[in-house]
Amino acid sequence: MTADHMVHMANQIALYFAAYPHEEAVAGVTDHIQKFWERRMRKQLLDYASHGGSGLHELVQEAIKRLN
Repeated sequence: MTADHMVHMANQIALYFAAYPHEEAVAGVTDHIQKFWERRMRKQLLDYASHGGSGLHELVQEAIKRLN
């Protein structure tokens, strides 16, 4: 998948959880990525984040720290 598409998908998850209390939102994004993204998608997201993660929503960035 292209990086732009991956960022868009991750940010859509973050926007869904953005209305929740912060800790619950981060946990929700983390849980969704762990449960519903296949391993290669998670790896691509982690690789992208390790190279700066341009454009990723703050909640996604925090979730990535928990995925590592």
